[in-house]
Amino acid sequence: MADPQGFLRTRERELPRRRPVPVRIRDWKEVYEDQPVPELQRQAGRCMDCGVPFCHSGCPLGNLIPEWNDLARRGEWREGIERLHATNNFPEFTGRLCPAPCESACVLGINQPPVTIKQVEVTLVDRAFENGVITPVAPERLSGRTVAVVGSGPAGLAAAQQLTRAGHTVAVYERADQPGGLLRYGIPEFKMEKAVLDRRIGQMKSEGTRFRTGVSVGTDITGADLRKRFDAVVVAIGSTVPRDLPVPGRELDGVMQAMDFLPPANRAALGQSVEGQVTAAGKDVIVIGGGDTGADCIGTAHRQGARSVTSLEIMPQPGLERSAAHPWPTHPMLFRVASAHEEGGDRVYATTTSEIVGDQAGRVRALRVHEVRMGERGFEKVEGSERDIPAQLVLLAMGFLGPQAEGLLEQLGVERDERTNVARDAHFMSSVPGVFVAGDAGRGQSLIVWAIAEGRSVAHEVDSWLMRKPSRLPRPVHPTDRPLMA
Repeated sequence: MADPQGFLRTRERELPRRRPVPVRIRDWKEVYEDQPVPELQRQAGRCMDCGVPFCHSGCPLGNLIPEWNDLARRGEWREGIERLHATNNFPEFTGRLCPAPCESACVLGINQPPVTIKQVEVTLVDRAFENGVITPVAPERLSGRTVAVVGSGPAGLAAAQQLTRAGHTVAVYERADQPGGLLRYGIPEFKMEKAVLDRRIGQMKSEGTRFRTGVSVGTDITGADLRKRFDAVVVAIGSTVPRDLPVPGRELDGVMQAMDFLPPANRAALGQSVEGQVTAAGKDVIVIGGGDTGADCIGTAHRQGARSVTSLEIMPQPGLERSAAHPWPTHPMLFRVASAHEEGGDRVYATTTSEIVGDQAGRVRALRVHEVRMGERGFEKVEGSERDIPAQLVLLAMGFLGPQAEGLLEQLGVERDERTNVARDAHFMSSVPGVFVAGDAGRGQSLIVWAIAEGRSVAHEVDSWLMRKPSRLPRPVHPTDRPLMA
């Protein structure tokens, strides 16, 4: 069992040190230094091995957190990664990118800082790769069934790996030149270096998963073609339609969606040549949206040499402590300082844009904004608060509305729900028999842990449908499950 005195002896929460800001903004490497193993083990020892581990309720994957925390504490790294992989195909992704609702639900977090669950997770998997413990897991026998997975983000990759290991022949289609979806070209290197992604893709290829990159499904190959060629199709195309900003001046040069800015920047950071790339170099940059994508834009702008960076958020600044609206063990809205925020720039809250102001050449030169407050009918303008903020580059990072309808979804003829996501039944199947849906395309914009959990669950359903018998693959979530949020 866990150390019964651990959380009493080690009360402080310790994470790896971030590299100094003046150093890290000059490169694209991950921001964290290595954490000494003894320190990591002390942190793992803070886990209380609760009788009711509420960290499980925060994680849709059903991660066996107290078990691998204690294995890491004792230095039993091989056993630890086995317990971690039992529920999570890609802990190296979640350990770097997930906002950790498991930590928000940690029982220790009621009156102390919660256990550093994410860091224990990523240390277990990184050590396992470094020591050659993680090897291909080949299927015992082939089923003779074929599956097409459209999209190679976390949901598609999880579904593909599970189905390959179950013995099915799986082809993953990706329109970009390399697999990974937004994990490759949407997530900056300073959050997750692409070598981390490549080593897992290498494992999957060795297991037998086939990747068809540079293929735009819906154009290069149709939905009808997929249905003819494969016994089942998994749609894991993500939620890619961005929320726009309908204000005067939106059409000005220099106003662009975050996902038109980040992929070229990530390609350039990887040494690729990008024709016509828009950069933040020497510009006053405004990022509209305070989420993870907005933070990615901020960190990227700093590394490109922006003159100034301002982040705008319509909501008021969150508090430093849980409010009554977010009781434990829900995931609270707190004021958080990501590495990108630490690197500089201004964070402006309770402010919205009324107009984008341009110059005579049709280029953006400023954002006209005003403060807001919550009234009886929603946000109300604070009179006298209007001002202009200089800008030569405005990045819209306000989230996503749903999957792209044109092309594949239209060709398949699948039904959509009231939020424009692909409708699915209790078995993750769309209105078209044999066409299943995983991740944000069916759930809407969500967390990476939910994408992986849905990918694993879809694999269970596809396997059952193909083999006409109950599947032995795990099924951690139901299509209607929702995060533990207040």
